[in-house]
Amino acid sequence: MAQLETLALPHLPSSLPVHVALYCDVQNSAFLKQQLLEGNADFEYALVDASMVLTRAHATAAIFRAVNDYMNGRLMSRNVHSEIVFSLSPANNIADSFRKFGIADATKDLLVVRVSVSPEITHESVAAHLATAIQGTSVPFDDETLSEVSDITKIKKAYKLGALPSPSSKTECNGTADNDAKRRLELSLVGAIALRGS
Repeated sequence: MAQLETLALPHLPSSLPVHVALYCDVQNSAFLKQQLLEGNADFEYALVDASMVLTRAHATAAIFRAVNDYMNGRLMSRNVHSEIVFSLSPANNIADSFRKFGIADATKDLLVVRVSVSPEITHESVAAHLATAIQGTSVPFDDETLSEVSDITKIKKAYKLGALPSPSSKTECNGTADNDAKRRLELSLVGAIALRGS
C-alpha cells in the first residue's frame, strides 16, 4: 500500500483534502504519462518529476496556489491537477512547465498529488488505485527523502537562480552554511510560485 498522506492545507476548506505520495524507482512512467495524455479520468493526478521538487514547502506552495486558483475559477490549464504542475513553474508557459516539472518517460522519482474534487475521491480510494497503478517504491513525503532525489542544479536552472549558493543535494548537510543555502533557495522557489503572473 502507498505511503499516502492526506493534507489539509491552511486557508483552504477541509472539504478539499489533498492526497500526496512520493515514489522512487518508478518503472512505468511511460505508461503513466500516456494515461495523462489520453485523458484517462482514472489517472487524473498531478504527476510531478520529484527531482524538480526541493522540499515539502516547495511542493505545498504549488499545490496551494493551484487549489486556490481552482476554487476561485482562475485555472489556466485543464484541471486542478495539471494546474499543480503548472504552478511549480515560475513562467506562464504551460507546455514548458510540463516539460520541466511533469512526468517524463524516464522519470524515476515521482510525486503524485490528487485533490478530492468530488466525494468519491477519498484517502482509501486513492491509496488503493496507486497501489495497483504505480510500479515503484513508496517512500515518505518529507524533506529528507526529497533531498535524496532533488536535482538542485536542474531546479536552479528552471528558476534562473544560478547566482544563489547551492546546498548539498543529499541528506548529509554540511552545517549551518548548507542549511542557510537550502533555506534561501526554498524561499526563492516559494516566492517565484507566489509571484508568477503578477
